[in-house]
This record gives sequence, structure tokens and C-alpha cells, in this order.
Amino acid sequence: MQLSEYVKFDGLGLAELVRRREVKAEELVKTTLKAIEALNPRLNAVIGVLEEEARSTLAKGLPEGPFTGVPLLFKDLVLHGAGIPSELGSRLFKGLVFPDDSTLMSRFRRAGLVPLARTNTPELGFNASTEPVLHGPTRNPWNPEFSSGGSSGGSAAAVSAGIVPLAHANDGGGSIRIPASLCGLFGLKPTRGRVPVGPDAAEALNGHGIEHLLSRTVRDSAAMLDFTQGPDVGDPYVIAPPARPYLEEVGREPGRLRIAFSRATITGDVTSPECVAAVEDAARLCGELGHELVEARLPVDGAAFEECLALIWCSGLAAWVYGLAGATGRTPGPDVMEAGNWAAVQKGVSMTAMELQKGLAIMNHIARTVGRFFVNHDALLTPTVPCAPHRLGVLNANAPQTAREWMRKVFSYCAFTAPFNVTGQPAMSVPLHWSARGMPIGVQFVGRWGDEATLFRLAGQLERARPWAHRTPAVHVTNLPGRPG
Repeated sequence: MQLSEYVKFDGLGLAELVRRREVKAEELVKTTLKAIEALNPRLNAVIGVLEEEARSTLAKGLPEGPFTGVPLLFKDLVLHGAGIPSELGSRLFKGLVFPDDSTLMSRFRRAGLVPLARTNTPELGFNASTEPVLHGPTRNPWNPEFSSGGSSGGSAAAVSAGIVPLAHANDGGGSIRIPASLCGLFGLKPTRGRVPVGPDAAEALNGHGIEHLLSRTVRDSAAMLDFTQGPDVGDPYVIAPPARPYLEEVGREPGRLRIAFSRATITGDVTSPECVAAVEDAARLCGELGHELVEARLPVDGAAFEECLALIWCSGLAAWVYGLAGATGRTPGPDVMEAGNWAAVQKGVSMTAMELQKGLAIMNHIARTVGRFFVNHDALLTPTVPCAPHRLGVLNANAPQTAREWMRKVFSYCAFTAPFNVTGQPAMSVPLHWSARGMPIGVQFVGRWGDEATLFRLAGQLERARPWAHRTPAVHVTNLPGRPG
């Protein structure tokens, strides 16, 4: 299969070709490997190719699923496969291997996906840019001097460049939505508890960490959530299942929604003019589509919000680092960890149980306050990020800095996204705007707790009104010099 043909299809489209026997799964794997070989030296999105794993998966026979035969690139964080390295972007965990599949990896396999490669992530996922010391920076396909975002930056760059139509991602403070915004993709963070993170843990970061993917099309995101959603045995959360398949919602009209919109962060961080323009443009589009737009601001105390993030993240990172370190034989410290993250881990080690309980209490208060706001609004529209795509090196986790300094840098970039990791609500970044320099700038829509259906209906409507999948970056499979495709 030629790359020029391959890139015309989303994940469901490729699976349909396999189902109709117009192409073999082996051909899709070979084509993806060809794309990785051609583009990864320019992007550094993929950090480990798993040809033997893919061959083994194909030899066993693929199950009938919505994505049968589609190659899977997965982020090197939280999700893991039996016998496959899972290094969390850190020198501390170099060579770490889990003996079994995580629940979501098992569901990905049952969906028919073929695990093929690991994608780059910042150390411990604690950065809004993907540039770990262990593997080096991932570059944005729209401009390789710029960041692809974080912490799912490797997956985002691979999808944006056409290497794959979708890739695994997760989100603890914006890590699906931020890379989606910077790379011109669709990225939805599901409701807390919608997709299991076990069996090694009941939840990630006290419920802040959520699993899903990045994709070019809305329908791929919906179809995958249909297959992966629902609790695993022993999960602490059992939330109401959807009324109908999410894939059906994508084609349904959303009706007239009452959409609040805001240009301002709750933390007082400045929003750049380009990101303000993106929200205003999206608000106009929503108005033209018949929705009611109301300017409003979340009634959340910014200082309390940042304290909550610091308490949850520092304690979570410390527990994670020391809980896994024994498996590598290495001792956590500045020689194997980046300076900002090591400072945050040390802060977490010094915390008391009472401080963690305070963080959880703030988290509960914010969730209740924001929940009341959504009683009168169907959705909230904001920028996804407070500033346009930034150059690599701006968010340097390895620069000498205190925990407070590093957290301030990271959390200021997550000012629009992280509040909804605190509340647990579904939120999506939609690629509706491009800057004057041709860089993508996504906008965020947030839904009520458990209401991914409304978001998928709205996303489908926006995708039909202003398509984006045809827009390709400078570094893309269709732009390879000297290659016919």
C-alpha cells in the first residue's frame, strides 16, 4: 500500500479495507514502518519500534473489532504491554518491563489494533512539552523548531504527520488536549472513570489521569471510546454507560446548546491575542450553527486550584517514583531525574497525609462549584492553551529550579485544561483555528460530568461545518522528497 493512499483513510477506514480484504493487516504494518523510517528522524516521535511484537500479534490472528489490522502507536506512560519496555520518559526507569498487559492495552488488542511502536513522552508526563533528557525532544510537524506539546507529544506528532491515523494518549492536566491543539488534531479527555487505568492502580494521580487517544477524525475517537469504555473488575468507579454508541452521536445534530465562553484563565495567566481570537472565532461559528453563546467565567479560586494541583501531583509523583524504582535497581535522584521533576518528587516525599487530604478536599470543592456552573450551561468554550505553539526549550524540566518554580511554569500552560482533570469532566480540543504563521491553535469545549455524548455531537457538527483533516503540516507523509508515496 502506498503512503499516498494510506494517509487518505482514518482508523475506521483502514479497518474497513482489511475487513473487505482489499488490504492485509501485514501491509498496513509495513506501510506504517515505512512512514516511521521516513519521518521519525525529523520528528523523534517514536522511541521504540516493536516489529517482533507486531509479527507475533499478526501470527496469532486478529480478533474482529472496530480497528482490526490498524497499527497502534502508544505513549510510553501508564499504558503498558507484557514484555514491552515502559520507561515513563525517565532515565530512572530505562529498561523497565511489565510482565502483563494493562487493562486498556488488552482492550486495544481486542479492538483489533496491532501494537507497533512506543511514542515519546516527557519524564513522568510532567511537562506540557515533550523533550525528555532520556530520548530528546519531539518536534512539531507544522514547524520542527516548535514543541508538539505534552505530555502526549510523541503520539500527536505521529498522527499529525500521517504516520498513523490515531495513537494512544493520556491526560493528567491537559496531555491529550494540549498536543491536539499544537498539532492540529482532535483530542477528547473522557470523564473520570470512563476508561480503566488498572489493574496496577485504581486511578492515576487521584483521578486526574485519564486514558484515551489522539486522532484526525472525530469518529475514530468515538468508536474507540465505545470499545474501551466501562469499568474493569475491581475498579473504584462505575459511571452511567452511554445511552447509545458514541459513534452514532457523531452524526446526530446536537440541537441548540447553551454554550458559555471565556477568554480568561482562573489563575490570572495572560491569554495571548491569537488564542483569544481562536475562541472568538469558534464562538461566532457556534452562533452561526444556532447555539446560544453566553460569556461567563468559572467561579473558581485560582490560588486554591494551583494548591490542589501541587499537592496532588507532588504526592502522586513521589509515590509513583519510589513505588517503581525498586524494579530498576536505581535510586531516585538528580543523576537519573530531571531537575524540576526531582524537586517536585522531593516536595512530595516531604508532604504529610494531612496535606494530601487537603488537596483532595480542595478538589472536591472545585468539582462541586464547577458542577453547579454546568447546571445552567450545556458546554464551556475556552482556549485550549493560553498561548500559541512555543519553541522547544521554553519548558525545560532539566533547568535548575525549585519545585514551586517548575510547577508554576507547567501549570500556567495548563491553566485552561487542568481544571477539568480536577473536576473529572469530559473535555475536548477541536482544531478550528490556525495562526497567521500557519500554526494550529485548538479550542476547548467542556461538557457536563459523564456527558461525552453532547461533546461528540457538537464535535461532529463542527467537523462538518469546518473540516480539518485535509490540512497537512510541512513534515508529512505526502511531502516526502523523492518519494512518489
